[in-house]
Amino acid sequence: MNRSTVERARSTLDQLREELLAERIDGHHWTGTLSPSALSTATAISAMSSVLIHTVGSQSSGSISHQQISHCVASGIQYLQHQQNEDGGFGDTDRSHSNIATSYLVLAASALAGQAGCSTLTSETTSALNEYIRRLGKLDALKERYGKDKTFVVPILTNMAIAGLVSWKTVAALPFEAAVFPQSMYRMLQMPVVSYAIPALVAIGQARHFHGPKAFFPVRLIRAASIGRSMNVLGKMQPQSGGYLEATPLTSFVVMSLAATERAGHSVSQRGLEFLVNSMNEDGSWPIDTNLATWVTSLSISALASDPEDDAQWCTPDLLDWHLGCQHEVRHPFTGAEPGGWGWSDLSGAVPDSDDTPAAILALEHMKPSLDLEQQQRCDKAIVAGAGWLRKLQNRDGGWPTFCRGWGKLPFDRSSNDLTAHALRALAVGGAAIPTAALVGNVAAGTRFLEKNQEPDGSWLPLWFGNQDRVDESNPVYGTSRVLLAAASGSLSSEVLQAGCQYLVNNQNDDGGWGGGGSVAFWLKKKQGQEFRVLSSVEETALAVEALATVALSGENLASLREVHDTKRHKMAGTEGRNPQSVAQHGGTKAINHAIISGVEFLLKSVEEKRHRVSWPIGFYFAKLWYHESLYPLIFATGALGKYLQLAAEKPTRDGLTDEMNPLQNPTQTLPEV
Repeated sequence: MNRSTVERARSTLDQLREELLAERIDGHHWTGTLSPSALSTATAISAMSSVLIHTVGSQSSGSISHQQISHCVASGIQYLQHQQNEDGGFGDTDRSHSNIATSYLVLAASALAGQAGCSTLTSETTSALNEYIRRLGKLDALKERYGKDKTFVVPILTNMAIAGLVSWKTVAALPFEAAVFPQSMYRMLQMPVVSYAIPALVAIGQARHFHGPKAFFPVRLIRAASIGRSMNVLGKMQPQSGGYLEATPLTSFVVMSLAATERAGHSVSQRGLEFLVNSMNEDGSWPIDTNLATWVTSLSISALASDPEDDAQWCTPDLLDWHLGCQHEVRHPFTGAEPGGWGWSDLSGAVPDSDDTPAAILALEHMKPSLDLEQQQRCDKAIVAGAGWLRKLQNRDGGWPTFCRGWGKLPFDRSSNDLTAHALRALAVGGAAIPTAALVGNVAAGTRFLEKNQEPDGSWLPLWFGNQDRVDESNPVYGTSRVLLAAASGSLSSEVLQAGCQYLVNNQNDDGGWGGGGSVAFWLKKKQGQEFRVLSSVEETALAVEALATVALSGENLASLREVHDTKRHKMAGTEGRNPQSVAQHGGTKAINHAIISGVEFLLKSVEEKRHRVSWPIGFYFAKLWYHESLYPLIFATGALGKYLQLAAEKPTRDGLTDEMNPLQNPTQTLPEV
């Protein structure tokens, strides 16, 4: 006899919990593993090669020998040699489509490695790479990819100019002299780069100042006088680890630019070089960042706590101490952020932001029931500080930006839907010690922002996540799922909530999952060596299931969901196009429950086939820089199945649904094979 969906979900969730708990570091927190990145690897090679080129005659660069640097360069080139896609280009990760930016950076890295006397890509690889770049449109394609945002296109062109692939005239001048002003003035100076890229602004701007066409005399004089002071800013922003934001690309651009201006021996260059050497993976690659330890720990805690049978044995004093220790208690030198926020990592290069801070607050709230009074008081103190930090970061438009309030000009500084929804969820639980009247304005403004930014199809677009198989590389499944988690608290209007749910129901794939695209099966076959008839990703499916189940669990919202219906099923039944009220008996909460059950079946099949251990590149790290994180599918699937089991445990006596009509209470139904 076949086991029911609920029974299989329980068994699978037990397996996922065991796997997730086994991933802990030192028995209490999680670190995860970021994907190797061809883009990061290329920038690290260019930086190290530039140091070798500009320190000819020396045996070492500070504490690092030239032999060690050369070994890193050779290892990186060897890694890149095996990462070229069939079209001749290179993608950000080992599972990414080729793109013009990474392809150009790889070309520049090989050229600089050759100039430094190290091995290069083979002639066949280089020829195919050049042909790919030519087909896409060369520099015009690069500039088109980033539009007005100079945050990434100028560093790429600088890298190419250092390698001799383009003239310095091609590189736009950056006003590095603006960095000498107080951080509080940056948003008023109309910076051409986003807030997190100030180190690149300084180092690259100076390289262009030295090598490029000379500016008009007054400007040239001002910039020359600002070199020393802006270098001091660069030094103050550099964390103890040496890596700006713990990010290989940003640190690499700084190091190569300083080396190209004969300052490879500068303390900033030396610390950055040490960071790059220490960050290399065993296979010769570099990740985009050291780790996302705080982020994945917060997500793991919330996922485990979603299990209705969670025993909270994972909630140890060591975990609490570690998590509280990640909260920033002093003004941050990089962004000038006030104390109270959390960054993505426990390492010195992390910066407090409005996605990791809400995640940390929600995690602490989940821990509190398992703590003693003194520990709960410590949590409350941290939560109140975090909630206060979030309130101060809210933009005038009601949304939340990532790092700095009020910049608002470029994509990664503007208010965003996923961050705003996350902040609202955190304020809902973290505002217990804050007067209710003080939160009303924050919540109302955030809600208006989300309602205003809902797409015509009912979805919301996120900032930090994408889908590489969509033409515009957006990820409405992620964005909509995150907003619905916040909406379940009742902050959004019933029409807006219904439209969001309808979007997810309408956009469920035929395999029962969500998101993904045509490349999923191709990369799964490449990774696991067998055919898979899937289109969806585990990550996006789990997020959608969790969101819909959370909405369904919120009893006060059920009445507003009666008009949500399954478009595909109504088309087959001949009820498509009727008045929404007339299809409520065929749809309503039943359509949402059917979508949930199909998504759960997809997840159960995914775990059975071990696809939950093959992470998918859905993450954006700054300007369209893709990554995947090994723990995402495991964490998200754990949270989704936990939320589903919470829903399945409820008796469907509301809204006139009978046990027979509700697929959550009739889990043995036959569904198409995934």
